Amino acid sequence: MKLLLVWILNALALLAVTYLIPSIHVSGFVAALIAAAVIGLVNMLIRPILVLLTLPVTIVTLGLFILVINGLLFLLVGHVLQGFEVHGLWAGIVGAFLYSVISWLLSAIVLRD
Repeated sequence: MKLLLVWILNALALLAVTYLIPSIHVSGFVAALIAAAVIGLVNMLIRPILVLLTLPVTIVTLGLFILVINGLLFLLVGHVLQGFEVHGLWAGIVGAFLYSVISWLLSAIVLRD
């Protein structure tokens, strides 16, 4: 039940990002649900490999390169899925950052333990 609630909160966070950033578009709530699931899978499967491979660059940039990795993965999901569009790397970086902040805030408010 908690996993389903977190998935819905992530979809709502993605919809909120589309209202804040004009170069990110989601066609509807179902597309937001699918995109939230794919973003979660990409962050679980691909992101750790990229973080490990780019560790020297991440160390030199004092961790700021992680933002670029998150933006690239957000952009990748936008290119793979229909109904979810991300136009440009900067939109991906800002969108991924806002998505994580809004998702965290919604989870902190709704899922108080």
